[in-house]
Amino acid sequence: MNLMDIQGRVTPEQSGTHLRIPFQLTANAERLNIRFAYSPKVLEDRERALALLEASFAKYVLPDQQERAAARADTYLPLNNLITVSLDDEHQYRGACHRHDPVQELHLSELHASPGLVRGLIRQGRWTVTLSIHCIVTAACDYRLKVWTDETEVKA
Repeated sequence: MNLMDIQGRVTPEQSGTHLRIPFQLTANAERLNIRFAYSPKVLEDRERALALLEASFAKYVLPDQQERAAARADTYLPLNNLITVSLDDEHQYRGACHRHDPVQELHLSELHASPGLVRGLIRQGRWTVTLSIHCIVTAACDYRLKVWTDETEVKA
């Protein structure tokens, strides 16, 4: 059963924020599946990347270390967008998948779960996917989030 299939866009101004996206599971299920993808992953504009690095050195690197950091700027390239996924049911935290992969196929069930997620009963109720927008370095980053259950639903 398809529970959610949404698309969105985030921008650099949203870096360091979270998008909480609720969905309703109307019956207990055997398995919950999540597919999350975002693009682009890499900032291809070298000049823009170097300008972002220079700004970050000024903000985060001690003044006496900034020249050294700038001299090594190429070692920090390429710069990447990073969005990660966390999951909660209405009673508990069900885990986080802090992966750098721009496409993630995740699942959980009573006996098995993708690394980072907590296995357990997939009970009806309100669930929430949280997208953690760690860093967006491109002008915009598009995402698609799909959540579904296997067709076999189970009784509690």
